[in-house]
Amino acid sequence: MGLTGTGHTGMGHTGEMRWGFVPRRLTRKQRGEMAEAAFLAVAAALGMCVAKPWGESSRYDLVVDTGRQLLRVQVKSAHRANEYGGYTFHATGNSSRVYKADEIDVLVAYVVPVGAWYLFPVEEFRKYKSMKLFPESRRRRSKFEKFREAWWILGVETP
Repeated sequence: MGLTGTGHTGMGHTGEMRWGFVPRRLTRKQRGEMAEAAFLAVAAALGMCVAKPWGESSRYDLVVDTGRQLLRVQVKSAHRANEYGGYTFHATGNSSRVYKADEIDVLVAYVVPVGAWYLFPVEEFRKYKSMKLFPESRRRRSKFEKFREAWWILGVETP
């Protein structure tokens, strides 16, 4: 279970929104903004300082200050699993060009229904155009599972 996820989807019995629930009426852009906001909430809870660059022309979404360096972070999210329980993340922007080391430092993948976070250093994902993650599967394991909840990549010690 992720730091923010409850493992539940939908509305609570009192009508409150729960982590993992995303109304279908949201646009792709709104879902991306929601994932960025969720990352900001977790980062703040972990004591990180996060900044949002002005405008939309950067290849990264956020900047994280580790105390020793500034890291450019690109946040991706997935909202539905495929038939085998896998969630696909593309290591590309709108141009379908894979992110490069001079553009971002960390790719963060948020599996919304599960509340699971995966943090990839640029060296790991730059050789892939997409990654498939299986956070709930007992039969299928992703080679990327070692990056699940890998907040240490951002210089954070977690309990």
